[in-house]
Amino acid sequence: MKGLGVFPTLVGAFPHLHLFPALEAMAAVNPAKTLQDELTCPICLDYFKDPVSLDCDHSFCRSCITQFCGGFAPDVSCPQCRAIFPQRNLRLNRQLRNIVEAARELRLQTGREPEPERLCILLKSPRMHLNVTLDPYSSHPDLVLSADQKRVRRGDTRQDLPHDPERFDTALCVLGCEGFTSGRHCWGVEVGDGERWAVGVARESVRRKGVISLSPEGGIWAVEQWWGQFRALTSPETPLPLSRVPSRIWVCLDCDRGQVTFIDAGDEAPIFTFPPGSVPGERIRPWLWVGPGSVLSLPCQAAA
Repeated sequence: MKGLGVFPTLVGAFPHLHLFPALEAMAAVNPAKTLQDELTCPICLDYFKDPVSLDCDHSFCRSCITQFCGGFAPDVSCPQCRAIFPQRNLRLNRQLRNIVEAARELRLQTGREPEPERLCILLKSPRMHLNVTLDPYSSHPDLVLSADQKRVRRGDTRQDLPHDPERFDTALCVLGCEGFTSGRHCWGVEVGDGERWAVGVARESVRRKGVISLSPEGGIWAVEQWWGQFRALTSPETPLPLSRVPSRIWVCLDCDRGQVTFIDAGDEAPIFTFPPGSVPGERIRPWLWVGPGSVLSLPCQAAA
């Protein structure tokens, strides 16, 4: 693997690398993968640019954390641990910035594309796009699926459907037919101009009967719009001060890292990322929640 040569060179270039325990520990694991993880902003999934650290020691691109927290809002809520700090406490992380610059230079010398940049390229490639269909056996009786199982809306009356054990009977949810246990997978969801919806992923064992928790604790990782308010369905929910209203959202699932990312397909701006390790190692499926007045669709993708 070409990228493996980067790590020893980087260690030699930075004798103070021991100040970053997570980086120093890479010698015992996969150095290339761990280096990539540690030098990647959890919000934009690219190498850190002008990295700043919060009081909890989590780091982000300055522009990413500023946009995430609503520009000039006085307080910052860490996207990873949810701790709240005054925005004035953002600290420039010069050592991390220097390491990122060295890693970027060395990656370019090896001719290996950095992982986040490859992700951006793959998002534009038909090979990365999945043709997801909706599972009628999981769909709540109030939801109406199109004949091709690519579109869902809330109907005017409840349908008389079999009481399948896999069917949601209380929450207005439906799962995708596809399930994933490894690899990276992306699909688009057209949300239109509806004001009550949620899109994301759910574990295979998500509860189908009775009231369910729309959160990672309930086996769901998603973002929602509720009457013009955008939120990540964390515990507690995380407000998302988006600069524009998305009409199509990319859902990008990385099973190997246990991570799911949401991207505005219109301008490719990051919406939210559940960081590595968030999603458990079990079968994961596309998931939708459809409120009154909303119509969600899964556009057909071009063949690879």
